[in-house]
Amino acid sequence: MTVRLTVAQALVRFLSVQYSERDGERQRLFAGCLGIFGHGNVAGVGQALLQAELEDPTALPYILARNEQAMVHTASAFARTRDRLQTYACTASIGPGSTNMVTGAALATVNRLPVLILPSDVFATRVATPVLQELESFGAGDVSVNDAFRPVSKYFDRIWRPEQLPSALLNAMRVLTDPVETGAVTLALPQDVQAEAYDWPDELFTERTWYVARPLPEASIVDKAVDLLRAAKAPLVVAGGGVHYSGAEDALRRFAEATGVPVSETQAGKGSLRYDHPQSVGAVGSTGTTAANALAREADLVIGIGTRYSDFTTASRTAFQNPDVRFMNINVARFDGGKHAGLPLVADAREALVSLTSALGDWSVSDQYRSSAATLATRWDEIVDNTYNPPAEVTSNLAVGVLTQGEVLGAVNELSAASDVVVCAAGSMPGELHKLWRTRDPKGYHVEYGYSCMGYEIAGGIGVRLGAPDRDVFVLVGDGSYLMMSSELVTAVQENVKIIVVLVQNHGFASIGALSESLGSQRFGTAYRRRSGDGRLDGDYLPVDLAANVRSLGVDVIEVHDRSELEKAIGTAKAASGPIAIHVTTDPLIGGPDSESWWDVPVSEVSVLQSTQAASAQYEESKKSQRLYVAPVEGDS
Repeated sequence: MTVRLTVAQALVRFLSVQYSERDGERQRLFAGCLGIFGHGNVAGVGQALLQAELEDPTALPYILARNEQAMVHTASAFARTRDRLQTYACTASIGPGSTNMVTGAALATVNRLPVLILPSDVFATRVATPVLQELESFGAGDVSVNDAFRPVSKYFDRIWRPEQLPSALLNAMRVLTDPVETGAVTLALPQDVQAEAYDWPDELFTERTWYVARPLPEASIVDKAVDLLRAAKAPLVVAGGGVHYSGAEDALRRFAEATGVPVSETQAGKGSLRYDHPQSVGAVGSTGTTAANALAREADLVIGIGTRYSDFTTASRTAFQNPDVRFMNINVARFDGGKHAGLPLVADAREALVSLTSALGDWSVSDQYRSSAATLATRWDEIVDNTYNPPAEVTSNLAVGVLTQGEVLGAVNELSAASDVVVCAAGSMPGELHKLWRTRDPKGYHVEYGYSCMGYEIAGGIGVRLGAPDRDVFVLVGDGSYLMMSSELVTAVQENVKIIVVLVQNHGFASIGALSESLGSQRFGTAYRRRSGDGRLDGDYLPVDLAANVRSLGVDVIEVHDRSELEKAIGTAKAASGPIAIHVTTDPLIGGPDSESWWDVPVSEVSVLQSTQAASAQYEESKKSQRLYVAPVEGDS
């Protein structure tokens, strides 16, 4: 039997009956479709979504976004919150509507998050070429701007004919539900093909379940991992995002308690252990704690769990300085399992940890090593206390009504519930959050730092709230990121998605300003100031009223000027029923505590500026600590 539908109608009907299942728990793969309509998709996907909504409003609910990049961020954040077992589809019109999604697709793929991208495309028949918003290629007739999605997608296809749709859809679902391969999946849809009718087999629209497996570790590799651990004197776990995606937090806790191995965390892995767990030493790397970084320097075995070892995690390959250091990597992806010449324990993180814990029996690190790690963690906790509640000599140097950023983070952390979620992505706050935020719940920390995309915060916060509607979501965003993409506040109002936006005004790009200064570039071009009489951007601060801007988008704003007002505002925001914002000004020149670590950003080799010359000399000195990490794990030291 067949049913006659347009390509777009078939697409929507197919997506509405896809399910994912892991550990016997089954859920719809697609929670809905985010989109913005234009001439490229209004008569195709738009009509199909309308028809589906009238037949069953729950089948594939549509959410109207305000920015195409932002809606992909929302889908990514939702997918991360749902442990990659659910996601959204994203539809946009031809040309700029679709290419706006390229950045979002890159973010999803970098972070290995499943998102279905449906960009509209040029006419397959080419009868009206060039159509509105079509970029013609002089050298190829079958190329469009949507080919830009190829390098940022894990799977790409263009549906030139209706007959191609079934195989493309099945391949797309395969990639979206594969923990190893997942990322952005792009199906480009020519606008005429979207509206073209075809007789589809009924079987295409039968409910289909995609099983997300838990690959088991190979016994012989587990044995080798056990040998490595038993021989280690100073092992250290680096917990990455794979711990969360696998739901391996309890397995990691049992492993750490049984063995005494201290646990450090990447940005994506933060919350793998509670901040106050005896084996927790906090963030590692360029934005890490002094505790984790001190242990990293001396570690003779690094146990990476679900991490891709970004340059921030390894402090640009300077974090692990023991000449005999070796790596053992638990990862579902062999690509990551072999990094740093490590022993690849290719498996689901939870299953691998269960196997390791059992195979190790009563083995444990020495009491001295346990005690040393605990002492380092306690010292760092004291530093966090001082940052959350800075001494009088720090606050007395601030202008009236100005808080330190550390005070703001501290107030939010201390007054939010353990189950609340903090969301951030770019600027100076992600680094401070990584080292300072006291995570009390595995889902309580959501910082996008794979792509560190300015503008992700508000859109991502909406995605987190959609994925966890029973949790309050605190979106921490600086003025720089806010000005990049504040539009989704309107989406939050329309859908009544409660997010608490803490808008930090520090008059510029604080993070890059600090980096610029460290590189000898004197914070050039990073402050929001008027152009002065000598032609430089060093005049008065711009009279931008961000609070008024937020109000204009339909969101209530509480403006605070001191710690007590901030604390009261957090309580008010927690009690609110819809989206709300807190506006606070901080001093951009007072940063958080030093991680005693490094990040490799090149400095000009020659310069007439003394500041740059000094920074260049320091850079060359720091480069001497970089290592290749290529020694075979079972070779001689």
